[in-house]
Amino acid sequence: MLDERTLVFPDPEPSSNGEKVMFRGRDGELKIACVISREALEDHFNGDNKDLLKVFKANRERIEYEARRKYLAGQLEKDLSVVILTEDL
Repeated sequence: MLDERTLVFPDPEPSSNGEKVMFRGRDGELKIACVISREALEDHFNGDNKDLLKVFKANRERIEYEARRKYLAGQLEKDLSVVILTEDL
């Protein structure tokens, strides 16, 4: 059986609350909430800059790749969201 799931990121604007960056993915009609922690941005993407959105946007391709990898591997939270922590990278 072929896995036809995919995760795309059509929403161009992420948001941040200062501790994490939130962005959305889609698998067909299913909306998937995605989050990357401040710690992951600091540890792996030189995110010591206070502007987490700037760091996210500069590394968006790699972060979306990790979110997609976790989604397709079934590594989801109970609410079916994808959370990227420093230990995931």
